[in-house]
Amino acid sequence: MDGITEFLSSVSGVIWGPWVLIPLLLGTGLYLTIRLGGLQFTTLGAALRLGILKRKDAESEGDISQFQALTTALAATVGTGNIVGVATAIGIGGPGALFWMWMTGLVGMVTKYAEGFLAVRFRRTDAAGEKSGGPQHYLEHGIPNRFGKVLALMFAVFATLACFGIGNMTQGNSIATNVESSWHVSPWITGLLLTVLTLVVLVGGIKSIGRVTAGLVPIMIVFYIAAGLYILVANVDAVPGALAQVFTDAFTGTSAVGGFTGSAIAVVIQFGVARGLFSNESGLGSAPIAAAAARTNHPVRQGLVSMTQTFIDTLIVVTFTGLTIITTGTWKEVDPETGEQISAALMTGEAFTHGLPGEWGHWVVTLGIVLFAFSTLLGWSYYGDRNVERLFGRRAVLPFRVVFSLVVFVGATAELEVVWTFSDVMNGLMALPNLIGILVLSGLVARETRHYLGHDPQLAADKATIEGFMADQPGWAEWKAGDVVGSSHGGRRRAGGTE
Repeated sequence: MDGITEFLSSVSGVIWGPWVLIPLLLGTGLYLTIRLGGLQFTTLGAALRLGILKRKDAESEGDISQFQALTTALAATVGTGNIVGVATAIGIGGPGALFWMWMTGLVGMVTKYAEGFLAVRFRRTDAAGEKSGGPQHYLEHGIPNRFGKVLALMFAVFATLACFGIGNMTQGNSIATNVESSWHVSPWITGLLLTVLTLVVLVGGIKSIGRVTAGLVPIMIVFYIAAGLYILVANVDAVPGALAQVFTDAFTGTSAVGGFTGSAIAVVIQFGVARGLFSNESGLGSAPIAAAAARTNHPVRQGLVSMTQTFIDTLIVVTFTGLTIITTGTWKEVDPETGEQISAALMTGEAFTHGLPGEWGHWVVTLGIVLFAFSTLLGWSYYGDRNVERLFGRRAVLPFRVVFSLVVFVGATAELEVVWTFSDVMNGLMALPNLIGILVLSGLVARETRHYLGHDPQLAADKATIEGFMADQPGWAEWKAGDVVGSSHGGRRRAGGTE
Protein backbone atom coordinates (compact mmCIF):
# COMPACT_ATOMS: atom_id res chain seq x y z
CA MET A 1 0.00 0.00 0.00
CA ASP A 2 2.88 2.38 0.76
CA GLY A 3 4.27 1.71 -2.70
CA ILE A 4 0.90 2.48 -4.33
CA THR A 5 0.55 5.68 -2.34
CA GLU A 6 4.07 6.78 -3.30
CA PHE A 7 3.44 6.06 -6.98
CA LEU A 8 0.12 7.93 -6.99
CA SER A 9 1.73 10.85 -5.18
CA SER A 10 4.37 11.07 -7.90
CA VAL A 11 1.74 11.00 -10.65
CA SER A 12 -0.36 13.60 -8.83
CA GLY A 13 2.69 15.82 -8.42
CA VAL A 14 3.25 15.79 -12.17
CA ILE A 15 -0.40 16.30 -13.16
CA TRP A 16 -1.07 19.07 -10.63
CA GLY A 17 2.43 20.51 -10.83
CA PRO A 18 3.48 23.73 -12.56
CA TRP A 19 3.89 22.22 -16.06
CA VAL A 20 0.66 20.33 -16.85
CA LEU A 21 -2.75 21.22 -15.44
CA ILE A 22 -2.01 24.59 -13.89
CA PRO A 23 -0.83 26.27 -17.14
CA LEU A 24 -3.46 24.41 -19.17
CA LEU A 25 -6.31 25.47 -16.86
CA LEU A 26 -5.15 29.07 -16.58
CA GLY A 27 -4.29 29.25 -20.27
CA THR A 28 -7.70 27.94 -21.30
CA GLY A 29 -9.43 30.46 -19.05
CA LEU A 30 -7.36 33.38 -20.32
CA TYR A 31 -7.85 32.32 -23.96
CA LEU A 32 -11.63 32.06 -23.53
CA THR A 33 -11.71 35.37 -21.65
CA ILE A 34 -10.14 37.09 -24.65
CA ARG A 35 -12.15 35.20 -27.26
CA LEU A 36 -15.48 35.84 -25.46
CA GLY A 37 -14.72 39.48 -24.67
CA GLY A 38 -14.53 39.23 -20.88
CA LEU A 39 -17.89 37.47 -20.66
CA GLN A 40 -17.56 36.80 -16.94
CA PHE A 41 -17.43 40.53 -16.24
CA THR A 42 -20.02 41.86 -18.69
CA THR A 43 -22.80 39.33 -18.01
CA LEU A 44 -22.37 38.40 -14.32
CA GLY A 45 -25.24 40.57 -13.08
CA ALA A 46 -27.69 39.20 -15.63
CA ALA A 47 -26.54 35.64 -14.95
CA LEU A 48 -27.07 36.01 -11.19
CA ARG A 49 -30.57 37.43 -11.75
CA LEU A 50 -31.51 34.53 -14.02
CA GLY A 51 -30.05 31.76 -11.86
CA ILE A 52 -30.85 32.98 -8.35
CA LEU A 53 -33.83 35.34 -8.67
CA LYS A 54 -35.75 34.14 -11.72
CA ARG A 55 -34.51 30.55 -11.28
CA LYS A 56 -36.12 28.97 -14.36
CA ASP A 57 -37.08 29.48 -18.01
CA ALA A 58 -40.80 29.21 -18.70
CA GLU A 59 -41.96 26.50 -21.13
CA SER A 60 -38.51 24.96 -21.39
CA GLU A 61 -37.43 21.33 -21.45
CA GLY A 62 -35.25 19.54 -18.94
CA ASP A 63 -35.36 17.59 -15.69
CA ILE A 64 -34.74 20.31 -13.09
CA SER A 65 -34.86 24.10 -12.88
CA GLN A 66 -31.82 26.25 -13.63
CA PHE A 67 -31.58 27.07 -9.92
CA GLN A 68 -31.61 23.37 -9.01
CA ALA A 69 -28.92 22.67 -11.60
CA LEU A 70 -26.86 25.48 -10.07
CA THR A 71 -27.31 24.20 -6.50
CA THR A 72 -26.52 20.62 -7.56
CA ALA A 73 -23.23 21.82 -9.07
CA LEU A 74 -22.58 24.01 -6.01
CA ALA A 75 -23.32 21.03 -3.79
CA ALA A 76 -20.52 19.12 -5.48
CA THR A 77 -17.97 21.97 -5.41
CA VAL A 78 -18.66 23.81 -2.14
CA GLY A 79 -17.12 21.21 0.12
CA THR A 80 -14.10 20.42 2.21
CA GLY A 81 -11.95 22.22 -0.36
CA ASN A 82 -13.53 25.48 0.79
CA ILE A 83 -12.53 24.75 4.39
CA VAL A 84 -9.44 22.52 4.42
CA GLY A 85 -8.27 23.32 0.88
CA VAL A 86 -8.08 27.06 1.55
CA ALA A 87 -6.25 26.43 4.81
CA THR A 88 -3.75 24.20 2.98
CA ALA A 89 -3.04 26.88 0.38
CA ILE A 90 -2.54 29.63 2.96
CA GLY A 91 -0.70 27.35 5.39
CA ILE A 92 1.92 26.48 2.76
CA GLY A 93 1.85 29.52 0.47
CA GLY A 94 0.96 32.25 2.96
CA PRO A 95 -1.75 34.94 2.57
CA GLY A 96 -0.70 35.66 -1.02
CA ALA A 97 -2.11 32.29 -2.06
CA LEU A 98 -5.61 33.74 -1.58
CA PHE A 99 -4.93 36.27 -4.35
CA TRP A 100 -4.09 33.48 -6.80
CA MET A 101 -7.21 31.60 -5.75
CA TRP A 102 -9.17 34.72 -6.74
CA MET A 103 -7.40 34.84 -10.09
CA THR A 104 -8.28 31.21 -10.80
CA GLY A 105 -11.87 32.03 -9.94
CA LEU A 106 -12.02 34.95 -12.35
CA VAL A 107 -10.59 33.07 -15.32
CA GLY A 108 -12.34 29.88 -14.26
CA MET A 109 -15.74 31.54 -14.58
CA VAL A 110 -15.49 31.71 -18.37
CA THR A 111 -14.26 28.10 -18.55
CA LYS A 112 -17.27 27.06 -16.47
CA TYR A 113 -19.49 29.00 -18.89
CA ALA A 114 -18.08 27.13 -21.90
CA GLU A 115 -18.58 23.78 -20.16
CA GLY A 116 -22.18 24.57 -19.26
CA PHE A 117 -22.96 25.83 -22.76
CA LEU A 118 -21.54 22.72 -24.42
CA ALA A 119 -23.30 20.39 -21.97
CA VAL A 120 -26.72 21.75 -22.94
CA ARG A 121 -25.82 22.16 -26.62
CA PHE A 122 -24.91 18.48 -26.95
CA ARG A 123 -27.13 16.85 -24.36
CA ARG A 124 -29.31 13.85 -25.16
CA THR A 125 -32.19 11.96 -23.56
CA ASP A 126 -31.57 8.49 -22.16
CA ALA A 127 -33.87 5.46 -22.27
CA ALA A 128 -35.67 6.58 -19.10
CA GLY A 129 -36.37 10.06 -20.50
CA GLU A 130 -33.72 11.82 -18.37
CA LYS A 131 -31.33 14.37 -19.85
CA SER A 132 -27.70 13.30 -20.08
CA GLY A 133 -24.90 15.67 -21.00
CA GLY A 134 -21.39 16.77 -20.17
CA PRO A 135 -17.92 16.09 -21.56
CA GLN A 136 -18.78 12.41 -22.07
CA HIS A 137 -21.21 13.59 -24.76
CA TYR A 138 -20.02 16.95 -26.08
CA LEU A 139 -16.48 15.71 -26.69
CA GLU A 140 -17.79 12.87 -28.86
CA HIS A 141 -20.57 14.67 -30.71
CA GLY A 142 -19.00 18.12 -30.87
CA ILE A 143 -15.71 16.86 -32.32
CA PRO A 144 -16.81 14.80 -35.36
CA ASN A 145 -14.00 12.27 -35.56
CA ARG A 146 -12.43 9.39 -33.65
CA PHE A 147 -10.36 11.82 -31.59
CA GLY A 148 -13.51 13.24 -30.00
CA LYS A 149 -14.81 9.77 -29.15
CA VAL A 150 -11.53 8.80 -27.53
CA LEU A 151 -11.57 11.98 -25.42
CA ALA A 152 -15.18 11.30 -24.38
CA LEU A 153 -14.47 7.72 -23.34
CA MET A 154 -11.39 8.79 -21.39
CA PHE A 155 -13.41 11.36 -19.51
CA ALA A 156 -16.26 8.94 -18.76
CA VAL A 157 -13.88 6.32 -17.33
CA PHE A 158 -11.91 8.80 -15.20
CA ALA A 159 -15.08 10.52 -13.94
CA THR A 160 -16.67 7.22 -12.94
CA LEU A 161 -13.57 6.27 -10.96
CA ALA A 162 -13.22 9.75 -9.45
CA CYS A 163 -16.78 9.82 -8.15
CA PHE A 164 -15.98 6.97 -5.74
CA GLY A 165 -12.94 8.82 -4.45
CA ILE A 166 -13.33 12.58 -4.12
CA GLY A 167 -17.12 12.40 -4.42
CA ASN A 168 -17.76 9.54 -2.01
CA MET A 169 -15.24 7.95 0.36
CA THR A 170 -13.28 11.11 1.17
CA GLN A 171 -16.49 13.02 1.91
CA GLY A 172 -17.90 10.25 4.12
CA ASN A 173 -14.59 10.06 5.95
CA SER A 174 -14.53 13.83 6.54
CA ILE A 175 -18.02 13.72 8.01
CA ALA A 176 -17.38 10.70 10.25
CA THR A 177 -14.03 12.00 11.51
CA ASN A 178 -15.36 15.43 12.45
CA VAL A 179 -18.56 14.11 14.02
CA GLU A 180 -16.53 11.70 16.15
CA SER A 181 -14.17 14.49 17.19
CA SER A 182 -16.91 16.96 18.10
CA TRP A 183 -19.74 14.78 19.38
CA HIS A 184 -18.06 11.40 20.05
CA VAL A 185 -20.32 9.51 17.64
CA SER A 186 -18.87 6.24 16.33
CA PRO A 187 -17.90 6.31 12.62
CA TRP A 188 -19.91 3.11 12.21
CA ILE A 189 -23.09 4.88 13.27
CA THR A 190 -22.31 7.91 11.10
CA GLY A 191 -21.46 5.68 8.14
CA LEU A 192 -24.68 3.69 8.45
CA LEU A 193 -26.79 6.85 8.67
CA LEU A 194 -25.01 8.43 5.68
CA THR A 195 -25.50 5.28 3.62
CA VAL A 196 -29.24 5.19 4.27
CA LEU A 197 -29.71 8.92 3.62
CA THR A 198 -27.68 8.74 0.40
CA LEU A 199 -29.62 5.75 -0.91
CA VAL A 200 -32.97 7.39 -0.16
CA VAL A 201 -32.00 10.51 -2.12
CA LEU A 202 -30.31 8.72 -5.03
CA VAL A 203 -33.19 6.35 -5.76
CA GLY A 204 -35.18 9.39 -6.87
CA GLY A 205 -32.53 10.42 -9.41
CA ILE A 206 -31.68 13.98 -10.40
CA LYS A 207 -35.11 15.36 -9.50
CA SER A 208 -34.69 14.15 -5.93
CA ILE A 209 -31.08 15.37 -5.77
CA GLY A 210 -32.16 18.75 -7.18
CA ARG A 211 -34.87 19.19 -4.54
CA VAL A 212 -32.49 18.32 -1.70
CA THR A 213 -29.64 20.53 -2.90
CA ALA A 214 -31.99 23.46 -3.66
CA GLY A 215 -33.03 23.41 -0.01
CA LEU A 216 -29.71 22.51 1.58
CA VAL A 217 -27.09 24.48 -0.36
CA PRO A 218 -28.45 28.04 0.19
CA ILE A 219 -28.89 27.36 3.91
CA MET A 220 -25.40 25.95 4.40
CA ILE A 221 -23.69 28.73 2.43
CA VAL A 222 -25.59 31.52 4.22
CA PHE A 223 -24.93 29.85 7.60
CA TYR A 224 -21.19 29.57 6.92
CA ILE A 225 -20.84 33.09 5.51
CA ALA A 226 -22.80 34.59 8.43
CA ALA A 227 -20.35 33.03 10.90
CA GLY A 228 -17.40 34.25 8.85
CA LEU A 229 -18.88 37.74 8.58
CA TYR A 230 -19.26 37.91 12.37
CA ILE A 231 -15.57 37.11 12.77
CA LEU A 232 -14.51 39.71 10.20
CA VAL A 233 -16.68 42.38 11.84
CA ALA A 234 -15.26 41.47 15.25
CA ASN A 235 -11.74 41.79 13.79
CA VAL A 236 -12.52 44.69 11.47
CA ASP A 237 -9.30 46.51 12.42
CA ALA A 238 -7.28 43.59 11.06
CA VAL A 239 -9.11 43.36 7.72
CA PRO A 240 -7.25 46.19 5.86
CA GLY A 241 -3.90 44.75 6.89
CA ALA A 242 -4.99 41.25 5.88
CA LEU A 243 -6.05 42.46 2.43
CA ALA A 244 -2.80 44.39 2.01
CA GLN A 245 -0.82 41.27 2.90
CA VAL A 246 -2.81 39.18 0.41
CA PHE A 247 -1.87 41.54 -2.43
CA THR A 248 1.75 42.15 -1.47
CA ASP A 249 2.62 38.53 -0.64
CA ALA A 250 1.06 37.37 -3.92
CA PHE A 251 4.04 38.93 -5.75
CA THR A 252 6.79 38.79 -3.14
CA GLY A 253 6.27 35.52 -1.29
CA THR A 254 5.94 35.25 2.48
CA SER A 255 8.69 35.64 5.04
CA ALA A 256 8.99 33.16 7.90
CA VAL A 257 6.91 34.20 10.91
CA GLY A 258 6.88 32.19 14.13
CA GLY A 259 6.14 28.58 13.28
CA PHE A 260 5.46 29.45 9.63
CA THR A 261 8.31 28.42 7.34
CA GLY A 262 7.83 31.08 4.66
CA SER A 263 7.22 30.58 0.94
CA ALA A 264 8.85 31.68 -2.28
CA ILE A 265 6.72 33.35 -4.92
CA ALA A 266 6.60 30.16 -7.05
CA VAL A 267 5.12 28.19 -4.14
CA VAL A 268 2.58 30.93 -3.43
CA ILE A 269 1.35 30.84 -7.02
CA GLN A 270 1.40 27.04 -7.32
CA PHE A 271 -0.64 26.34 -4.19
CA GLY A 272 -2.99 29.26 -4.72
CA VAL A 273 -3.81 28.17 -8.26
CA ALA A 274 -3.93 24.43 -7.52
CA ARG A 275 -6.23 24.76 -4.51
CA GLY A 276 -8.36 27.39 -6.21
CA LEU A 277 -8.96 25.09 -9.16
CA PHE A 278 -9.54 22.15 -6.83
CA SER A 279 -12.17 24.18 -4.98
CA ASN A 280 -14.23 25.53 -7.91
CA GLU A 281 -13.64 22.63 -10.36
CA SER A 282 -13.62 24.97 -13.38
CA GLY A 283 -12.33 22.96 -16.33
CA LEU A 284 -12.68 19.66 -14.50
CA GLY A 285 -15.78 18.73 -16.51
CA SER A 286 -17.94 17.77 -13.53
CA ALA A 287 -20.33 20.71 -13.12
CA PRO A 288 -21.60 20.73 -16.74
CA ILE A 289 -23.07 17.28 -16.13
CA ALA A 290 -25.57 18.92 -13.77
CA ALA A 291 -26.07 21.86 -16.14
CA ALA A 292 -27.21 19.48 -18.88
CA ALA A 293 -30.28 18.52 -16.83
CA ALA A 294 -31.56 22.10 -16.56
CA ARG A 295 -34.80 23.34 -18.10
CA THR A 296 -33.58 26.13 -20.37
CA ASN A 297 -34.52 27.81 -23.64
CA HIS A 298 -30.96 28.16 -24.92
CA PRO A 299 -27.50 26.75 -24.09
CA VAL A 300 -26.08 30.26 -23.52
CA ARG A 301 -28.57 30.92 -20.74
CA GLN A 302 -27.64 27.83 -18.73
CA GLY A 303 -23.96 28.33 -19.45
CA LEU A 304 -24.13 31.75 -17.81
CA VAL A 305 -26.03 30.37 -14.81
CA SER A 306 -23.33 27.71 -14.45
CA MET A 307 -20.69 30.44 -14.50
CA THR A 308 -22.10 31.96 -11.31
CA GLN A 309 -21.20 28.76 -9.46
CA THR A 310 -17.48 29.60 -9.65
CA PHE A 311 -18.19 33.17 -8.54
CA ILE A 312 -20.09 31.97 -5.46
CA ASP A 313 -17.62 29.20 -4.62
CA THR A 314 -14.30 31.01 -5.04
CA LEU A 315 -14.95 34.72 -4.86
CA ILE A 316 -17.40 34.50 -1.94
CA VAL A 317 -17.06 31.31 0.15
CA VAL A 318 -13.30 30.90 -0.30
CA THR A 319 -12.78 34.60 0.44
CA PHE A 320 -14.58 34.37 3.79
CA THR A 321 -12.56 31.30 4.78
CA GLY A 322 -9.26 32.86 3.73
CA LEU A 323 -9.80 36.24 5.41
CA THR A 324 -11.01 34.54 8.59
CA ILE A 325 -7.79 32.49 8.76
CA ILE A 326 -5.60 35.54 8.07
CA THR A 327 -7.32 38.07 10.35
CA THR A 328 -7.33 35.70 13.34
CA GLY A 329 -3.66 34.84 12.75
CA THR A 330 -4.19 31.08 12.79
CA TRP A 331 -2.28 30.65 9.51
CA LYS A 332 0.94 31.09 11.52
CA GLU A 333 -0.22 29.49 14.77
CA VAL A 334 2.11 26.95 16.36
CA ASP A 335 1.15 23.63 17.94
CA PRO A 336 2.40 23.91 21.55
CA GLU A 337 3.28 20.20 21.68
CA THR A 338 5.32 19.96 18.47
CA GLY A 339 6.44 23.55 18.02
CA GLU A 340 5.36 23.35 14.36
CA GLN A 341 2.64 25.11 12.40
CA ILE A 342 -0.81 23.61 13.07
CA SER A 343 -2.19 21.37 10.34
CA ALA A 344 -4.52 22.61 7.61
CA ALA A 345 -7.21 20.25 8.92
CA LEU A 346 -7.28 22.23 12.18
CA MET A 347 -6.53 25.73 10.89
CA THR A 348 -10.03 26.84 9.86
CA GLY A 349 -11.53 25.33 13.00
CA GLU A 350 -9.04 27.25 15.12
CA ALA A 351 -9.86 30.47 13.25
CA PHE A 352 -13.58 30.09 13.95
CA THR A 353 -12.88 29.02 17.55
CA HIS A 354 -10.85 32.19 18.13
CA GLY A 355 -13.37 34.39 16.33
CA LEU A 356 -16.68 33.14 17.74
CA PRO A 357 -17.74 33.06 21.41
CA GLY A 358 -17.69 29.86 23.49
CA GLU A 359 -17.63 26.57 21.60
CA TRP A 360 -19.54 27.98 18.62
CA GLY A 361 -16.51 28.17 16.36
CA HIS A 362 -15.68 24.49 16.63
CA TRP A 363 -19.32 23.50 16.10
CA VAL A 364 -19.76 25.80 13.11
CA VAL A 365 -16.81 24.26 11.28
CA THR A 366 -17.89 20.71 12.12
CA LEU A 367 -21.46 21.36 10.99
CA GLY A 368 -20.13 23.14 7.90
CA ILE A 369 -17.99 20.15 6.98
CA VAL A 370 -20.95 17.78 7.53
CA LEU A 371 -23.28 19.82 5.30
CA PHE A 372 -20.67 20.64 2.68
CA ALA A 373 -19.37 17.09 2.46
CA PHE A 374 -22.83 15.48 2.29
CA SER A 375 -23.95 17.87 -0.43
CA THR A 376 -20.71 17.17 -2.34
CA LEU A 377 -21.48 13.46 -2.07
CA LEU A 378 -24.93 13.98 -3.62
CA GLY A 379 -23.61 16.13 -6.46
CA TRP A 380 -20.87 13.69 -7.37
CA SER A 381 -23.28 10.76 -7.24
CA TYR A 382 -25.09 12.33 -10.19
CA TYR A 383 -21.84 12.88 -12.08
CA GLY A 384 -21.01 9.20 -11.69
CA ASP A 385 -24.59 8.24 -12.58
CA ARG A 386 -24.46 10.02 -15.95
CA ASN A 387 -21.04 8.60 -16.86
CA VAL A 388 -22.08 5.07 -15.94
CA GLU A 389 -25.11 5.56 -18.19
CA ARG A 390 -22.78 6.70 -20.98
CA LEU A 391 -20.49 3.68 -20.60
CA PHE A 392 -22.92 0.85 -19.83
CA GLY A 393 -26.42 2.08 -20.64
CA ARG A 394 -29.45 2.84 -18.52
CA ARG A 395 -29.62 -0.68 -17.03
CA ALA A 396 -26.46 0.02 -15.02
CA VAL A 397 -27.77 3.17 -13.33
CA LEU A 398 -29.76 1.63 -10.45
CA PRO A 399 -26.99 -0.85 -9.50
CA PHE A 400 -24.55 2.07 -9.56
CA ARG A 401 -26.71 4.09 -7.16
CA VAL A 402 -26.89 1.18 -4.72
CA VAL A 403 -23.14 0.49 -4.88
CA PHE A 404 -22.33 4.20 -4.53
CA SER A 405 -24.46 4.40 -1.38
CA LEU A 406 -22.79 1.31 0.16
CA VAL A 407 -19.29 2.64 -0.57
CA VAL A 408 -20.13 5.68 1.58
CA PHE A 409 -20.04 3.35 4.60
CA VAL A 410 -16.56 2.14 3.62
CA GLY A 411 -15.32 5.69 3.39
CA ALA A 412 -16.74 6.62 6.78
CA THR A 413 -15.06 3.73 8.58
CA ALA A 414 -11.69 3.24 6.82
CA GLU A 415 -8.30 4.96 6.61
CA LEU A 416 -8.12 6.82 3.30
CA GLU A 417 -4.69 8.29 2.63
CA VAL A 418 -4.34 6.40 -0.65
CA VAL A 419 -7.90 7.35 -1.67
CA TRP A 420 -7.18 11.08 -1.32
CA THR A 421 -4.14 10.74 -3.57
CA PHE A 422 -6.05 8.54 -6.03
CA SER A 423 -8.78 11.20 -6.16
CA ASP A 424 -6.28 13.93 -7.02
CA VAL A 425 -4.97 11.81 -9.91
CA MET A 426 -8.44 10.97 -11.28
CA ASN A 427 -9.56 14.60 -11.08
CA GLY A 428 -6.51 15.67 -13.03
CA LEU A 429 -7.06 12.97 -15.65
CA MET A 430 -10.70 14.10 -16.00
CA ALA A 431 -9.63 17.64 -16.70
CA LEU A 432 -7.13 16.85 -19.46
CA PRO A 433 -9.52 15.55 -22.18
CA ASN A 434 -12.14 18.11 -21.17
CA LEU A 435 -9.82 21.11 -21.54
CA ILE A 436 -8.48 19.85 -24.86
CA GLY A 437 -12.06 19.48 -26.12
CA ILE A 438 -13.08 22.95 -24.92
CA LEU A 439 -10.19 24.51 -26.83
CA VAL A 440 -11.13 22.58 -29.99
CA LEU A 441 -14.78 23.64 -29.65
CA SER A 442 -14.06 27.25 -28.62
CA GLY A 443 -14.97 28.55 -32.10
CA LEU A 444 -18.47 27.09 -31.83
CA VAL A 445 -18.85 28.47 -28.30
CA ALA A 446 -17.75 31.97 -29.35
CA ARG A 447 -19.89 32.09 -32.51
CA GLU A 448 -23.14 30.99 -30.88
CA THR A 449 -22.52 33.07 -27.76
CA ARG A 450 -21.98 36.26 -29.77
CA HIS A 451 -25.17 35.69 -31.74
CA TYR A 452 -27.33 35.05 -28.68
CA LEU A 453 -25.99 37.90 -26.52
CA GLY A 454 -26.22 40.25 -29.49
CA HIS A 455 -29.99 39.83 -29.28
CA ASP A 456 -30.52 39.23 -25.54
CA PRO A 457 -27.66 40.71 -23.48
CA GLN A 458 -29.76 40.93 -20.30
CA LEU A 459 -31.13 37.36 -20.58
CA ALA A 460 -34.66 38.75 -20.46
CA ALA A 461 -36.08 37.32 -23.71
CA ASP A 462 -38.99 34.87 -23.58
CA LYS A 463 -39.17 31.61 -25.51
CA ALA A 464 -40.97 33.09 -28.53
CA THR A 465 -38.45 35.93 -28.86
CA ILE A 466 -35.52 33.52 -28.63
CA GLU A 467 -36.97 31.28 -31.32
CA GLY A 468 -37.50 34.36 -33.50
CA PHE A 469 -33.88 35.51 -33.55
CA MET A 470 -32.50 31.96 -33.60
CA ALA A 471 -34.67 30.68 -36.45
CA ASP A 472 -32.11 31.22 -39.23
CA GLN A 473 -29.11 29.92 -37.32
CA PRO A 474 -27.39 26.72 -38.53
CA GLY A 475 -28.45 23.74 -36.45
CA TRP A 476 -31.16 25.53 -34.49
CA ALA A 477 -34.16 23.96 -36.24
CA GLU A 478 -32.65 20.51 -35.92
CA TRP A 479 -31.82 21.12 -32.26
CA LYS A 480 -35.39 22.14 -31.52
CA ALA A 481 -36.89 19.30 -33.56
CA GLY A 482 -34.74 16.64 -32.00
CA ASP A 483 -32.89 15.66 -35.20
CA VAL A 484 -29.45 16.57 -33.86
CA VAL A 485 -27.34 15.01 -31.17
CA GLY A 486 -27.39 17.59 -28.43
CA SER A 487 -31.06 18.45 -28.77
CA SER A 488 -33.37 18.31 -25.80
CA HIS A 489 -35.17 15.46 -27.57
CA GLY A 490 -32.11 13.25 -28.02
CA GLY A 491 -32.18 12.44 -31.73
CA ARG A 492 -29.22 10.74 -33.39
CA ARG A 493 -28.65 12.93 -36.46
CA ARG A 494 -26.26 15.79 -36.69
CA ALA A 495 -27.09 19.16 -38.16
CA GLY A 496 -26.13 19.01 -41.78
CA GLY A 497 -25.79 15.24 -42.01
CA THR A 498 -26.26 11.87 -40.41
CA GLU A 499 -24.09 9.90 -38.09
